[in-house]
Amino acid sequence: MFSSKGYLLIVSILIPVLLLLSKLLFHYSSYMLLSFIMIGCIIVPFFARFEIRKISGREIVIIAILTAIAAVGRVPFASLPSIQPTSFVIIMAGLVFGAESGFIIGAVAALVSNIFLGQGPWTPWQMFAWGMMGMSAGLLRHTWWMKKILGMAVFGFIWGYLYGWMMNMWIIVSNTENFTWEFFTGVFVSSLFFDMAHGISNVVFILLFAKAWIKILERFKQKYGLLNKVHEEM
Repeated sequence: MFSSKGYLLIVSILIPVLLLLSKLLFHYSSYMLLSFIMIGCIIVPFFARFEIRKISGREIVIIAILTAIAAVGRVPFASLPSIQPTSFVIIMAGLVFGAESGFIIGAVAALVSNIFLGQGPWTPWQMFAWGMMGMSAGLLRHTWWMKKILGMAVFGFIWGYLYGWMMNMWIIVSNTENFTWEFFTGVFVSSLFFDMAHGISNVVFILLFAKAWIKILERFKQKYGLLNKVHEEM
């Protein structure tokens, strides 16, 4: 049985490599194919890991439900740039169910939500960014600051900027022929307002709903024994 950390390390290295190759070889003209390749890289090892034991239908259902909530949560807020509950749901999933589940839910939520909001060369980058958000929440969930609401809020605020910076990179990589340091600086400066809005919305959702969500998800996890054997430990 391969380790969770080894799997996550391979995925976190493989996806950026695929993103760069998509620019160098295909110029993003095959971004839909790339998206499906990436989702395969994410999901196939995940289910292969579960083949070692008998996975219950409840575990598949809870991952699917949280993914659907995270994905659909973007749609009503589409007119409000960077303000949405998707990141909150992904962070909560990672905190309760671990790094692997957080990564899966984050990555698939990006792909599914863009079915409604529009697919494009940005989709794989969103999959990677939200996947890493969920994974990092899972990896840090046993630390003392992530057990406090204030620590979660700081984590959510920081990820508002990290997510934005990751998405800035696809703009820069897709315009390498016109690259200048002024262009590089301009991209990041122009995103500061949106990154701040994302971070603040994460803080608001966490302060208002984190305790209730964690309580509910923990109750489901304990009652039905969900994902107890596949948690990512520090």
